[in-house]
Amino acid sequence: MLQRAREAYAQINGQTAPFYGLAAALAMAVPLLVGSLTGHPAQGSMIALGAYLVALRAPEGPYGARARDLAGGVLMVAIGAAAGGLLSGHTWPAVIVVPPLIAIGVAVPRVGSTAGLAVLLSAIRPPSADVLYTGLLELIGGLLTTALLLAPWPAMRLRPLREDLAEATNAVAEALDAVAQDVGAPDGGPLEDVELTNPELLAVTRKPDWEQCRRAASEALTAARATYGLYRTGRDGNDPTRPERLIDALSRILHETVTLQAVLEAARNYPPDREWALETKTAVSALAARLRLLAGAIASSGEAPLGGEESGAVRRMGRTAEQIRRAGLAGDEDLVAVSLIAQLRRSIDRIAGDIASARRIIAGGLRIGFHPLRLPDAPHPVPAWERLRRAVRTRSPRFRQVARVLVTAVVSMALVGAFHIPHGHWMTITAMLSLRATYGETVEQLVQRVGGTAAGSVIAALLLTLAPVQATTALIVFCSALAGFTLRSVNFVYWALFGTPLAMMLLDFSTPSDWHAARDRIVLTFAGTLLSYLAISLLWPTGHRERLPAQLGRLLSVHADLVRTTADVLGGERVELPHDKVAAAERTAEAVAETRDRLGHERVLDTDLAARLQNAVGAAHRIRDQLIAVARMSRERSVDVGPVPEILDRLADQMEEAATALEERQPEDGDAGAPSSVEELDEELADLDSHLSTLTRRRRAEIKSGGDRDETTPLNHALLQISSTRYTIRTMRRDTGRLINSAQAAVERRPS
Repeated sequence: MLQRAREAYAQINGQTAPFYGLAAALAMAVPLLVGSLTGHPAQGSMIALGAYLVALRAPEGPYGARARDLAGGVLMVAIGAAAGGLLSGHTWPAVIVVPPLIAIGVAVPRVGSTAGLAVLLSAIRPPSADVLYTGLLELIGGLLTTALLLAPWPAMRLRPLREDLAEATNAVAEALDAVAQDVGAPDGGPLEDVELTNPELLAVTRKPDWEQCRRAASEALTAARATYGLYRTGRDGNDPTRPERLIDALSRILHETVTLQAVLEAARNYPPDREWALETKTAVSALAARLRLLAGAIASSGEAPLGGEESGAVRRMGRTAEQIRRAGLAGDEDLVAVSLIAQLRRSIDRIAGDIASARRIIAGGLRIGFHPLRLPDAPHPVPAWERLRRAVRTRSPRFRQVARVLVTAVVSMALVGAFHIPHGHWMTITAMLSLRATYGETVEQLVQRVGGTAAGSVIAALLLTLAPVQATTALIVFCSALAGFTLRSVNFVYWALFGTPLAMMLLDFSTPSDWHAARDRIVLTFAGTLLSYLAISLLWPTGHRERLPAQLGRLLSVHADLVRTTADVLGGERVELPHDKVAAAERTAEAVAETRDRLGHERVLDTDLAARLQNAVGAAHRIRDQLIAVARMSRERSVDVGPVPEILDRLADQMEEAATALEERQPEDGDAGAPSSVEELDEELADLDSHLSTLTRRRRAEIKSGGDRDETTPLNHALLQISSTRYTIRTMRRDTGRLINSAQAAVERRPS
């Protein structure tokens, strides 16, 4: 437990947000100060409380999206304050109304805790004859917070988008660097066995992991697309904006980097007797450096240098590849190796071209149009109702979490009402805000909240005793809010430490608290902590393990569909892999990875299950990368690709059969008299080897016939594609087996 507490208090989850802290502090302190100086402290505290509740939403993303989020928060605070005023003095009606609102906040992230807190904190006040006036005052406070948080909008409208674009560009550069470090690199096993604690030494001595860098780049591009989608550009036509074109260019660079990595893996089996590895490594590193220059230019709004369009390292690699090609034509090199080096050159040239395109986009300025603020379209009620029915029918983890929070809130409020506990709302707030989706996350939150709240309550009591004047209290509120909201994203402990005196002073501003209130707050926080712990420990399981068969079945079926789509690309029925299918496959893998992380927070850890899920997710990521590489290597023109489409179809068959078996919880049955898909696949792979050998012989005969050696013939192009694809296809076959076996083993695994 002590180790868990140390880890909870020492972790760093994000960066400081000084502007957020300053805006929230001003929105709360100014009404308090004005109210105390004009003789209306109660009204000032209501305005400050409305500002506090809206500031708790911590909106992120573009300023337009923040405005929409804050507008919804202001509306919920105003209505909640009025509704809470109607419930004031009526304990049991509040027990009936408030817990469902708290549960709705868990079920609908857009609502969050704002509505439940607004009603609860208004219901605990003394009854008032004018509840609409109370709602109006809190509305004013919410509007004040909104105005301060959106003040930089005109000058910094594009900053969130620039930050995400710069991060995506840097992430793609990291992926290129990981590829460069792999070219001709020695075995890194001995270094990996050395335990290092200094992050700087880790960055210098350890090679970057390609799969991690590739996933990070993909996630960064997805985040950039999502951020751009939140902007209201007013463009209804089909012409893409500059940010869209830049994101597309970065996506092409990443996909070509995936292809480059796949070809490099194949080239290791056929190393020609040339110094091509060093030139390739230098060229890829140079391209990564150029991308970092572009990232700096994006982040600095064009103030940082863009660098040149041409690269000497890329030209040198091209000359080396040309020398190897001529040696192959002369019969001095293996033609398969020559074809692989030629494919490396093409990938590097394409990456260089896309980087040059991105440079021109950035040089022209990342401008997008402006559209007046409008509320998002309301979702159709039928899909939402269907989702609710499905969640209830399947008892999904989200439904179980909502039910758990509802029961805990009802119990805590009923205890407060039955025993007339003073300041009992602190127990309800602790219970409603501490429950998380898993045991481990809940315990970590409780440890952070208990320690921070205890220290914060003592600080609040001390400050209120030493400085009971309301003007001085307003200054303390400013300092607490500034520190709490600034450090809130770093570690929740800081928020509990500074947010506790902040909340106590806001709620009791007109009637200052004392040591008794601090004591009650500490005791009730412990009581709320106990309720949360009992809820996560004794109520129904989280339900993540039960979802595994369906999640793994969908993982296999979606990847099978992607495999068949790649076969269509090779067969000429499609031009390229659709982005939506690649994104869908990635989402299914991330869903399984999220479930694995959730299971890692359970009270009893199943390390074997976590390892199997990790193997399945890793295999799925590699299969997706291999399909991207195969599709891009085969897109040049229509050539004889041999049995590759049939091989892909057999792999898809295996995934679909395994998916059906997982979802139906039945063993795979097959026709005993028919050849199995594994036997058919072995035959197709043997045919692929024979096809490559035939192409090699025919190409050598073509060269000896005396034709134009500099002409790219269909036979030469077919050899180029098949030699690059063969190794990737065989690797994909192994990863498909790993994916199926890991998924089946994970489903068969029973809880300890």
